[in-house]
Amino acid sequence: MMRPSVLEDLLPRYDVFLLDQFGTLHDGTAPYPGVPEALRKLRAAGKRVVLLSNSGKPARDNLQRLSRLGLPASLFDGAMTSGEVALALLAAGRIAAARGARRCLLLERDGDGRLLEGVGLAAVPAAEAELVVIAGSEGERRSLASYEAELAPLARAGVPALCLNPDRTMLTPRGPAFGAGEIAAMYQRLGGAVTWIGKPYPAIYAATLESLGNPQRARVAGIGDSIEHDIAGANAAGCAAWLVRTGIASGLDDAAILSECRRHGATIDGILHRLS
Repeated sequence: MMRPSVLEDLLPRYDVFLLDQFGTLHDGTAPYPGVPEALRKLRAAGKRVVLLSNSGKPARDNLQRLSRLGLPASLFDGAMTSGEVALALLAAGRIAAARGARRCLLLERDGDGRLLEGVGLAAVPAAEAELVVIAGSEGERRSLASYEAELAPLARAGVPALCLNPDRTMLTPRGPAFGAGEIAAMYQRLGGAVTWIGKPYPAIYAATLESLGNPQRARVAGIGDSIEHDIAGANAAGCAAWLVRTGIASGLDDAAILSECRRHGATIDGILHRLS
């Protein structure tokens, strides 16, 4: 396994830093030690710093949450979330599975349905749904079996689903819990068709890099704690991929990291113990 690096080693090599959120910047309750200082260091060095998150919520909601955690928006040049990308694609009619749908079952976390504003969809009970939108998981309060009981009739009926957050695991104040991606994977196992939006899929990277003026990919570093999402996604987008050993990667030894890379066909450019 390669020797771990520190953030200073990356400064001469990259102009743009695409940073994951949960497990990289914070644990869901507070920033990891040294993260605010690391972000200020990147900004002081003239680097472009963008939050790139699999959150099913719009980018503004995530920046507001980070600000409440002590990471103000001034530390970032911008933010892109899978929810933001999905909303833009839905509004433009560019998601084939959603065309013609007006009523959806919305699965989200601590939400009030505002996610659907402006995209022509209304949240309805499962029995009335023409589409399933999986934006978040309540995995620390609700069992996967309860989701299966609700979704199985829809999968059997051929109702398509959109997954706005491919993360299989999420961090909560009570510890790890299954994420929206696990619900979507279960829906596929039940026979339902799922359109995935977010890391490691291309749309979120295309939107982010386009918003940055399509910088040279070799000068863009994607940093995150998920080999399945952050590393594989950066690989597919042609960017450098750096694993940070916090979040879900904190318990992985060298052998486990190599195994995960093989399982997801991913390649790591380097490892950071933490973003500091």
